[in-house]
Amino acid sequence: MGPQARTLCLLSLLLHVLPKPGKLVENSDFHLAGDYLLGGLFTLHANVKSISHLSYLQVPKCNEFTMKVLGYNLMQAMRFAVEEINNCSSLLPGVLLGYEMVDVCYLSNNIHPGLYFLAQDDDLLPILKDYSQYMPHVVAVIGPDNSESAITVSNILSHFLIPQITYSAISDKLRDKRHFPSMLRTVPSATHHIEAMVQLMVHFQWNWIVVLVSDDDYGRENSHLLSQRLTKTSDICIAFQEVLPIPESSQVMRSEEQRQLDNILDKLRRTSARVVVVFSPELSLYSFFHEVLRWNFTGFVWIASESWAIDPVLHNLTELRHTGTFLGVTIQRVSIPGFSQFRVRRDKPGYPVPNTTNLRTTCNQDCDACLNTTKSFNNILILSGERVVYSVYSAVYAVAHALHRLLGCNRVRCTKQKVYPWQLLREIWHVNFTLLGNRLFFDQQGDMPMLLDIIQWQWDLSQNPFQSIASYSPTSKRLTYINNVSWYTPNNTVPVSMCSKSCQPGQMKKSVGLHPCCFECLDCMPGTYLNRSADEFNCLSCPGSMWSYKNDITCFQRRPTFLEWHEVPTIVVAILAALGFFSTLAILFIFWRHFQTPMVRSAGGPMCFLMLVPLLLAFGMVPVYVGPPTVFSCFCRQAFFTVCFSICLSCITVRSFQIVCVFKMARRLPSAYSFWMRYHGPYVFVAFITAIKVALVVGNMLATTINPIGRTDPDDPNIMILSCHPNYRNGLLFNTSMDLLLSVLGFSFAYMGKELPTNYNEAKFITLSMTFSFTSSISLCTFMSVHDGVLVTIMDLLVTVLNFLAIGLGYFGPKCYMILFYPERNTSAYFNSMIQGYTMRKS
Repeated sequence: MGPQARTLCLLSLLLHVLPKPGKLVENSDFHLAGDYLLGGLFTLHANVKSISHLSYLQVPKCNEFTMKVLGYNLMQAMRFAVEEINNCSSLLPGVLLGYEMVDVCYLSNNIHPGLYFLAQDDDLLPILKDYSQYMPHVVAVIGPDNSESAITVSNILSHFLIPQITYSAISDKLRDKRHFPSMLRTVPSATHHIEAMVQLMVHFQWNWIVVLVSDDDYGRENSHLLSQRLTKTSDICIAFQEVLPIPESSQVMRSEEQRQLDNILDKLRRTSARVVVVFSPELSLYSFFHEVLRWNFTGFVWIASESWAIDPVLHNLTELRHTGTFLGVTIQRVSIPGFSQFRVRRDKPGYPVPNTTNLRTTCNQDCDACLNTTKSFNNILILSGERVVYSVYSAVYAVAHALHRLLGCNRVRCTKQKVYPWQLLREIWHVNFTLLGNRLFFDQQGDMPMLLDIIQWQWDLSQNPFQSIASYSPTSKRLTYINNVSWYTPNNTVPVSMCSKSCQPGQMKKSVGLHPCCFECLDCMPGTYLNRSADEFNCLSCPGSMWSYKNDITCFQRRPTFLEWHEVPTIVVAILAALGFFSTLAILFIFWRHFQTPMVRSAGGPMCFLMLVPLLLAFGMVPVYVGPPTVFSCFCRQAFFTVCFSICLSCITVRSFQIVCVFKMARRLPSAYSFWMRYHGPYVFVAFITAIKVALVVGNMLATTINPIGRTDPDDPNIMILSCHPNYRNGLLFNTSMDLLLSVLGFSFAYMGKELPTNYNEAKFITLSMTFSFTSSISLCTFMSVHDGVLVTIMDLLVTVLNFLAIGLGYFGPKCYMILFYPERNTSAYFNSMIQGYTMRKS
């Protein structure tokens, strides 16, 4: 025997064991004959602890429990909708709808009504192989109001695909159409209720809350959904969560329950949280709020779930206004014309009883106190806007529109025929109509995307006791604020419920304890910033080219600095470079015009041009030091200038060496001197030194890089120093060391030739040039080891220009002076006389 067969056998057995239908009560609100019957499940009475009778097989007597005003109000909404449809000529013309309604007394009476609706008129449930042609007692069921009851009834009705539309059960479990294929509802699911609550708390910046739940499926499931939702954001934390004790039906709490409740209230009094979210049926809260009043709580914000958000009995405890502000999530307010008058009407319409139905009664189809109790609450029910009433009203109309399509109705008549539940279910899934200005349809999960309202309790009965302050759309998942809230606080200020106050901009959070909402605020230091959307608990470092001040939330571009033309040091160096360029050009012209004269030949002859050309090019390339550095300018700084300078130094050094050889070594080592001159020793030496310098430069560039970079100014982090790569400094120091060696050699050879003939004695000029080069190079190395930034660039450029000026003016300047102003000394005879004089002194 399969699972379905076993279920059917069990249901059939229960139908035989449970009480049989009773005698028809003609003037009962629970019955109305019609061509097609709708079943209605409502909670007219409720037992807080509903498990006491489940240990034995007996249907409870609901009228022995506490009456629920809202339950009776919702049952009247179904009666009103059916009668309105029966009086409508455009919807189901010629067809009368009937109803059978049962009091399920919350959780106590679920199975029996389901079986009652499921059975045929003879109270039998035959075991069939195919139930597609089976006609139960009703074609559809409206209700019940809570998720636990709805799931129980749906587990019975879904086997037979009997449409069931609940008007208040919000459990997300009901969205699973594999287990509940015939379940639909006219309210949004619990997920949307939770989302509306969370957005409400986020809007008012409440991040420290208390959650109180009932000890049942409703409390556990909703608190679980809230916890899941809060894990997606660290904006809201739960200070603590407690389970409320459920008293017996007498509402008298036992000592154990009283101690449990006292512990909860004591924690609530000691906590800094001032927002309390309560997921519980309203019957479990009467004792709780009486205790809240006894403890004299004030200044709290109570957020009600939909189960008690508009409960008139709780609202009737007017002293609750002193405990704080009451907010709740409920279905949108839609006024139904004529319903308020219908609710307190006692007479029934005189519809003829069709022969197609056989009315009977079952247990819990009476409520003697309902009408009088409802009248006493009539004013508050009218002012509240009949919120959940519209959910029942629209559920009946959804069935009516589906039946209208199924029967092929036109404007004047319908084709009455047998209607099987599965046929009606198919049509209900596709209904799409407008009712009192609202477009109604069911989505893929069987939910009707109705708007939710955030309401506030008011105790001025001249106004709506459940004033709407905001609206939530399940479609857009956004909360729209429409009214200001009247806070029950001094000066009408928004209550504060925060474990820690919000950090100021640019302050990061440092967690204190286990809750992310409890933290201390720390300033973000300069060079860091806080991006709250990315990480509120860590200050992020600014990129290398950017900077920030203390407590900044963004970084800004550092101010780039480099050598610019308008700066005084640049202007001074540019003037010196221009002086060097034009003086070198003049020297080059003078030496070219007097190339054959003894003065030019004694200065080096062709080798002079080997020195002057690099000097001229070097002075012309000085502008590469100015402006933002580039790969080309860094290459010139690291390679071009040092090679030019090395060529000049090597030429001076070899010229000094050659003069000493002529006058002091030629006689002693004639063969060596002959070899030196025969194989162009001077040019070989210059080429050799140049090759070494080029090799050093190329090796340094290959080992490092010449790409320019931006570096932070150590004295001012707001400034970005644009310069060549730091390895450029290392290469510069290395190259300067080689130049120092050449300077020392040139100075030594010049000193050795200090006693030579006057026209060949260049010791003082070379000494001047080499000493200046040596001193400036030492100064540059010392300066670079101490300073950084643009100053190094300026110093490097200044030393480079001065070194070239020292060579150009210090070495060639005196010779040009002699050529231009003492031409008589620039003759072969004069030079020969000087050599003869030197020879005679040495002999």
